[in-house]
Amino acid sequence: MKTHKIIIADDHKMFLDGLLSILASKENFEIVLTADNGKNVAKYLDINNAKEPIDLVITDVNMPDYNGIELNKHIKTKHPNTKTLVVSMLHDTNTVQTLTKDNVDGYVPKNAEKGELIEAIETILKGEKYFSQTIKDVYLKGMFSNEQSLTQSLSKREKEVLKLIAQEFTTQEIAEKLFLSKHTIESYRKNLISKLEVRNLAGLTKYAIKLGLLEE
Repeated sequence: MKTHKIIIADDHKMFLDGLLSILASKENFEIVLTADNGKNVAKYLDINNAKEPIDLVITDVNMPDYNGIELNKHIKTKHPNTKTLVVSMLHDTNTVQTLTKDNVDGYVPKNAEKGELIEAIETILKGEKYFSQTIKDVYLKGMFSNEQSLTQSLSKREKEVLKLIAQEFTTQEIAEKLFLSKHTIESYRKNLISKLEVRNLAGLTKYAIKLGLLEE
């Protein structure tokens, strides 16, 4: 049976002791280091990870000196083979989206059941991602509100241009339909690509469909 080397970073001693107690029941888990801030973990990995690779870092978000978001980013940038699991009471939209964007491997709230915590760790060590339902809900809610605010930020004219692009009209044809210059339509197209964070006309078309513009 392979022994998995694990580091835990949390500045709440009571939670840390509880987590150590839970993990002690698993013979294939070896706790290599515990720390009350992310800086010590980052330093340990930078010095030792090449010789003795760490399989998983379990971290809180709120910690002094170097928080869990910074630690996760450091690990994913410098030690991509080390997995990360965030266990935190903090799971607002911005935190969840930032950690997801930075490729965190898992995220569970601190009030998760012991069984779910073990399941999250074992799932991640198998090379898969694990997110509690609570975290998934926060993420999806955030995505929906981001899309809503993005949609509201589009002007009536931008929506018209986006709709005509999705309907496969050329720049010249859109210019004629809207009584604008070809140059103005090209500016709209570039701005829409930038604002909607897509790469090309196909991306704009997908966004127009998502916003329901073709159904209007």
